[in-house]
Amino acid sequence: MTPVPDAPLLVLFNAGAGRHAEEDAAQPIRAVLEASGRAFRLIPLQPGRSLPQQIRAAVQQACEQGAIVVAAGGDGTISTVAHEVAGSGCVLGVIPQGTFNYFCRAYGISPDPAEAVQQMLDGVVRPVQAGRVNGRLFLVNASLGLYPQVLEDRESFKATLGRSRFVAGLAALFSLLRRPVQLTLRLSGEGHDSVRKTPTLFVANNALQLQQTGLMPAPEDGQEQPSELDGRLHAVLLAPVSTPRLIGLALRGAFGTLGDAEDAVLHFPFRQLDVQARGYLGGRRIKVATDGEVHWMRAPLRFEVDNDALQLIVPTPLRVPAEPAAEEPSLLASLLSPLPQGAPA
Repeated sequence: MTPVPDAPLLVLFNAGAGRHAEEDAAQPIRAVLEASGRAFRLIPLQPGRSLPQQIRAAVQQACEQGAIVVAAGGDGTISTVAHEVAGSGCVLGVIPQGTFNYFCRAYGISPDPAEAVQQMLDGVVRPVQAGRVNGRLFLVNASLGLYPQVLEDRESFKATLGRSRFVAGLAALFSLLRRPVQLTLRLSGEGHDSVRKTPTLFVANNALQLQQTGLMPAPEDGQEQPSELDGRLHAVLLAPVSTPRLIGLALRGAFGTLGDAEDAVLHFPFRQLDVQARGYLGGRRIKVATDGEVHWMRAPLRFEVDNDALQLIVPTPLRVPAEPAAEEPSLLASLLSPLPQGAPA
């Protein structure tokens, strides 16, 4: 770990809809930074198709000026910024302003934006791992099959009913009732060479999320909560079960007992995994979700861990909560709806 450089901060944050939403997002960040005397600049990100281009241009500007890039938003926003920062030499700071904030929670960053800014000013820089699928960086998870469909259904529901955890769960239930398409996947790498039929492949880079669903044991009293997965990613595949059983598995994930369904869930750690989907040969594209964003990628897919992908500012000393916050409901929250759709989350 190294001290945070005494460099200006370039803060990218979600503007939201309207001037009041933009000011509400910026106010707690501005107040702490102005009181600190630190040089900074706030850059609002406008939702839409041009969002990646906005972020790319801002990160390039920050690196040219020797500034620290700070991403304020949900896991989707932070992941999109991190994808551009990785390999640039810039240091990354993060301020949670989303729904679940799995990435920030994994590194002990306060869910309160003002406290998170102060932690960043007093913090240290450390390397952190990320995952990649066909080169695309992800911080929390990546998946194909059912989950990308859940995200698209959620966008439709959100347009009518608004953004909330209830709407996210309702969209997930709707996706389940539609009888998801079954994928036939060939998995190879890390001692795995098999063909599996499944409604979804879910790849995690977040210990808290796996613990919340019961796929990884939580630390016992006095043990430190791991922020990473020991240099590996974690694959989860569901068996091709009936719709009622699929809903039952979702409920198991909600109550942290998914790992007990050994007859219907395959999960294992890996460093690199190649995935070929039947029917997607010859470079055909397949939908892949990374941290709540849906992308079209060319098959085959390669999932791999990227050790030391980012230089992240973390609190000192690093304190990671042993369990998810009490107010964080896990209903369909991990396997099926762990992230809000889209980078503006």
